[in-house]
Order: sequence, then C-alpha cells, then structure tokens
Amino acid sequence: MSKRRSIVAIVDDDPRLLESLEDLLESAGYAAHCFSSARALLLRGLAGVDLLITDIGMPGANGFELRDLVNKTHPELPVFLITGRHEIADQNRAQGISGFFRKPFDAKVLLAAIKDALSDKQKEDEHDS
Repeated sequence: MSKRRSIVAIVDDDPRLLESLEDLLESAGYAAHCFSSARALLLRGLAGVDLLITDIGMPGANGFELRDLVNKTHPELPVFLITGRHEIADQNRAQGISGFFRKPFDAKVLLAAIKDALSDKQKEDEHDS
C-alpha cells in the first residue's frame, strides 16, 4: 500500500511562479494544487490540504487576509507567506505563520521548511489521535 502524498496548496497571482513551485514540489514528491487567487482556493476548500503557501501581495484577499481566514477554520494548517515586495514584508504581521520567504527564495530552504512543517504537523496529528 502506498503512502498518500502530502498536498501543498499554492496561491499566487503570478502564473510563472505557480508553475515553478508546482514543478519543484512535484519533483520533491508532494502533490501541488495551484490557485491564482485566495477566492479560487476557498471555493475549492481546504479538505485534504496539508500545507498552504500564499503570496502576500495579490488582488482581492491578500496573503495576510487568507492566512487569517484559514487560521479561523484550520488553525493546525501550516501557512507559508511569500512576497517579492519587500516593503510589505512586515515581520510583525508575519507572526503566527509557519514560514516567511522573500522572492526569490532558495528552493532547498523552502523544501526543508516544508518538510519540517509537515513533520511537526504529523507529530501533532498523532498526538491528538
């Protein structure tokens, strides 16, 4: 019996970044589900999602707003914020997240952070069972 691949949802309005992250995550053994907006993700729902990566600066709900919405219904879900706009990379607003990355970010560092967050989440899930 094969183990279920962890699902990472990615929300970014840049289609090139979505494609790049999808390729990176898939090559690392994760199932990547890409969304061009917070609304698109929320319409699909968070069922089965193990980790969320969201851009901060997006039209509609930004990454901080999405993080806050997700934390209300899925406080156990690790959330990584990414941004290319350093002026909005406010560390105080980034509190309460699992990871914070400025574009361009190092792929190895991102993958290591994802692995750690999913490992921590799995330990918590096992403890809660």
